[in-house]
Amino acid sequence: MKLVTTNRGKYKETKEIAKSFEIGLTQLKIDIPEIRGTLEMIVKDKAKKAYELVKEPVLCDDSGLFIGSLNGFPGAFSKFTLGKIGNLGIIRLLKGMKRDAEFKCAACFYDGKNFYVEVETSKGKIILEEKGNQGFGFDPIFIPEGHDKTFGEDFKYKMTVSHRKKAFKKLFETLRENFVK
Repeated sequence: MKLVTTNRGKYKETKEIAKSFEIGLTQLKIDIPEIRGTLEMIVKDKAKKAYELVKEPVLCDDSGLFIGSLNGFPGAFSKFTLGKIGNLGIIRLLKGMKRDAEFKCAACFYDGKNFYVEVETSKGKIILEEKGNQGFGFDPIFIPEGHDKTFGEDFKYKMTVSHRKKAFKKLFETLRENFVK
């Protein structure tokens, strides 16, 4: 299967998840401009555009960090926000505010006719400083509920509870039910 992403970290994580389902995964490095909308809208549009380019089934995902005290910001604007203000900018925005947050991931498979989409979350909080370099994006400032290390400090743990892990696990289970009889 082909995973549409230019993000090496997403590819590494998704490839690891696919292994447990005995699914071979290759990275399709196509940078598709994202529409504005919900994660589900974005991922379906991305999958459809990628399919039109390669004429074969594709996998993709869109993820975001949703911060409660910022009314869900950056959400679907996470990639843009990370590029503009980074982790330290998020930390500064939250000065004196509640730090509850959640990562969401919409994982999608599109075969040219049908979309299969699964959305999952990881709840947690934003910390006051970056910690760890094992992840990417907002991983160094996010601690999941019930844990005392950031996703950036503990990749093994991230791979057991992350939003991406849960979404792709559900998606691969759905695909197995629908395609493997």
